[in-house]
Amino acid sequence: MEKIGLIAGNRKFPILVASAAKKKDYSVVTVAIKGDTSPAVRKFSDKVYWLRLSEFGRMFEIFRQEGIKSVMMAGQVSPGRLFSREVEDDPVLRDFLRAIKDKKAETIFGAVAGRLQESGIELLDSTLLIQEYLPKKGSLTENEPDFSAWEDIYFGFELAKEIAFLDIGQTVAVKSKAIVAVEALEGTDNLIRRAGSLSRGGFTLVKVSKPMQDKRFDIPVVGLNTVKNLIRSRARCLAIEAGKTLFIDREESVALARRKGLAIVAV
Repeated sequence: MEKIGLIAGNRKFPILVASAAKKKDYSVVTVAIKGDTSPAVRKFSDKVYWLRLSEFGRMFEIFRQEGIKSVMMAGQVSPGRLFSREVEDDPVLRDFLRAIKDKKAETIFGAVAGRLQESGIELLDSTLLIQEYLPKKGSLTENEPDFSAWEDIYFGFELAKEIAFLDIGQTVAVKSKAIVAVEALEGTDNLIRRAGSLSRGGFTLVKVSKPMQDKRFDIPVVGLNTVKNLIRSRARCLAIEAGKTLFIDREESVALARRKGLAIVAV
C-alpha cells in the first residue's frame, strides 16, 4: 500500500480526508495535535503520532522516518494557541514563527509547506480525495433566498473576496447591505454569534475562497455546526462559493436548515 501523510487539525475535515484515503487503499500515517485533533481520526489511520504543539519540529522527522513522500493538511489548530505558552516552549516552532514575515494563515501554512518540501515531501491539494464535498452552483435548500437576501449575497460576496485577498478572513455577515461582522482570527462560529448579537437576527453569512486559493491549505469549510450556530443566531441565509467550499454533513445540515427556514445557496 502506498503511504500518505496527514497533518490533522480540529473538527471533521481530517477524518473525511483519512477515510477517503483508506477507501482508495492508501496507508495513512497521521500527525495529530493534542488538544485539537479528534480521537476519531484513529479509526481511519494506520498509525497516529500525537504531538503537543510544542513538539512541532518532530513532525518533519516523523514523516521522513515513515518514508512519506506526500502529505495532506486538513483542519486547523485553534487560533488562540498561536499566542500560548506552547509556542515559546518549542524553540523550533518559536524560531519558525519569528522567521516568517507575518502571521497570516497563508504565510504560516505556506512556510510549513516550504519546510515539508525541504524535507523531500510534497504537500497535496487537501480536497483531492473529497471532491464530492464541494457543492456546485445552485440552491441547496428548497427555501430559496428572497430578493433582499440575494442583494446581501452579491454585496457580501464582493467584499468577502476583498478581505480574503488580504488574508484577513473568508467570511462576512451582511444585513440590508451593511457589513455586520468580518471574520478574523476568531473563526466563523464566533463571527456568527457576534453577528447575531449585533444584527438581532436576519443576517446573511457569505463564505468564499481566496482569489488565488491554495488548495493545499486553509480551504473554506462549513458544516452542521455552522448551520446550528446560524439558526441559534437567527440568520436567514448561508451563501458559499460553489466548487470551492467544503460542505461537511451536508444532508443533515440541509435537512435542519429546511426545517428551520434557513436558506443555503452555492454561488
